[in-house]
Amino acid sequence: MSYASIAIVIVAAFVISTILTKLEIPVLKERAGQNIRQEGPESHLSKAGTPSMGGIAIIIAAAVMSVASMLIWDTGIADMLIILLVFIGFGLIGFFDDYLKVIKKNNLGLRAYQKFGLQIIISVALAVFMAFYSGGSTYVYIPIADIYVDFGIWYLPFIVFAVLAMTNAVNLTDGLDGLASGVTALVTFFFAVAGLSYGCISGSYFCAAVCGGCLGFLVFNKNPAKIFMGDTGSLALGGGLAAAAIVMKLELLLLIAGLLYVIEALSVVLQVGYFKLSHGKRIFKMAPIHHHFEKCGFKEAHVVIAFWIFTAICCLIGFAII
Repeated sequence: MSYASIAIVIVAAFVISTILTKLEIPVLKERAGQNIRQEGPESHLSKAGTPSMGGIAIIIAAAVMSVASMLIWDTGIADMLIILLVFIGFGLIGFFDDYLKVIKKNNLGLRAYQKFGLQIIISVALAVFMAFYSGGSTYVYIPIADIYVDFGIWYLPFIVFAVLAMTNAVNLTDGLDGLASGVTALVTFFFAVAGLSYGCISGSYFCAAVCGGCLGFLVFNKNPAKIFMGDTGSLALGGGLAAAAIVMKLELLLLIAGLLYVIEALSVVLQVGYFKLSHGKRIFKMAPIHHHFEKCGFKEAHVVIAFWIFTAICCLIGFAII
């Protein structure tokens, strides 16, 4: 296990994802054109018809290179398989949602209770596995204090909340060209390197594979985007990233390296809560917060670059802590 092998995984996943994304664009353009919300920023209306569900390429590239690393470098079968199962499981939830909305032209997609219910099932399964079948460890690493704390009975709800929160936070972040793919590439690179530092082989190689997959997709997803990842990609990325961090016992580092996800999700929670409590008033011009900056007059590409830089700084802080 070395930085060289991590680099190989990133490059290989990048190549696979780039090729697959290029191949899926014309196929999805015929069958899966994106519907744009009328209440969204006016500048986004021109994106109608852009192919969605492009996250399929990221999932395949990341899964192929994760399995390859498991076979070549003996990364540990059990941990890698549980991460992949969560990753693909959330991707399937997103796929069915996209399939109903985009291909079947059903704007509702999966019902909220259906989507959230399926997410809870996968999250609970991961929590139970980690607590009782992976050495029975309910310890959580506290980064700044550099200690492990036994959460005991609270470990299960903590893990379920962490997975659900991260998955839906990444989903909310996917609202501008190249935003979710670029930010996730940075965050997964951080966890790939962090995994090396803590000897967490499976999670490290998985994150390296996702990083390469996101970078390959970003080639076509950057502004102006030729393809969107859809819920297929965003739910898979959120679930996979959370699962990898949990398996590596680095859950709380998500709050540091993935701080942008937290801010995006909080902006929605605050907006909705304040809207209800104040009888129609708003904190932001639009939520999630990336749309607020667009409404303030910032160009989409500039907002994305600023958020990339912010995430890079957060990852550097994470490196300093570990």
